[in-house]
Amino acid sequence: MRQVVMHTAGDVRVEEREDPRIVEPTDAIIRLTATCICGSDLWPYRGVEPADHQVMGHEYVGVVEEIGADVKNVKVGDFVVGSFVISDNTCEICRSGYQSQCVHGSFVAQTIGTQSERARIPYADGTLVPTPGQPDPELIPSLLAASDVLGTGWFGAVAAEAGPGKTVAVVGDGAVGLMGVLAARQLGAERIIAMSRHPERQELARFYGATDIVTERGDEGVAKIKELTNGLGAHSVIEAVGTQESTMQAIGATRPGGHMGFVGVNYDVAIPGIDLFFAGIHVHGGPAPVRRFLPELIQLIWDRKIDPGKVFDLTLPLEDAAEGYTAMDERRAIKVLLTV
Repeated sequence: MRQVVMHTAGDVRVEEREDPRIVEPTDAIIRLTATCICGSDLWPYRGVEPADHQVMGHEYVGVVEEIGADVKNVKVGDFVVGSFVISDNTCEICRSGYQSQCVHGSFVAQTIGTQSERARIPYADGTLVPTPGQPDPELIPSLLAASDVLGTGWFGAVAAEAGPGKTVAVVGDGAVGLMGVLAARQLGAERIIAMSRHPERQELARFYGATDIVTERGDEGVAKIKELTNGLGAHSVIEAVGTQESTMQAIGATRPGGHMGFVGVNYDVAIPGIDLFFAGIHVHGGPAPVRRFLPELIQLIWDRKIDPGKVFDLTLPLEDAAEGYTAMDERRAIKVLLTV
């Protein structure tokens, strides 16, 4: 099969690899219909994380080709959406709604790699969710978004307690931030402030439900949020970047007693304890338990109530994955869909 391999930072290749096979009775083999490049894939691409001939990709939809003897919830021929974290969905942590911290959990990225033609998915019953039927082609991008960015943005909104009567600020205009806007709207937020400097992303944010756009960053961004909220700050803030500046901006934009949901992957972020102490806010986040939300999100997509697939603004064949990485690194694309 063909699969994307990152040899080292900036060096992405599509290579012939051995087809996956059933190893454990809880495994399933899927033939991918579509996959994509995530903003977090840019960390190794830019040298922030080590990269040494590692398989890439963790977002995936496709058709089940083979199942192990113990798999009961999916069958051969099912079209499935999978989480970017493997989970059994039965352990105590999973049952509490945090499947991304499953006691048997593992990350699909760098281990399985789903920028490929096929993939072996461990704990298939706990990780994969079948769709109600074979989807129409136009639904594929939206279902693929559910595998990570939609579920992650949704968790950010839930962690920030977005809801009716709330003002929500979203720090970050990448795919996850835009999905946070969508989620806040679906959860009933009264006002949604998207922080963005890019006209095409601002337009998409408004499509997903943003009522206000703030172009300022850092302290100026915080001041603007407070200006828009009678000096108080937002009830709910979604942090969807993971940098020092975005994290402090999110903390500063949250009103006392408010909630900040952080879902940006943090590197070298140091929060001064005194700043967090006097902020007086609730802080919750981390790797999103996408599996918790998948059944609901799939149904919303199936019923055409949401259209997260618009977040993909560049589609390329799997063989052109390297160009997709370059386009996202240079911010010429929000998110790249790879056809298989």
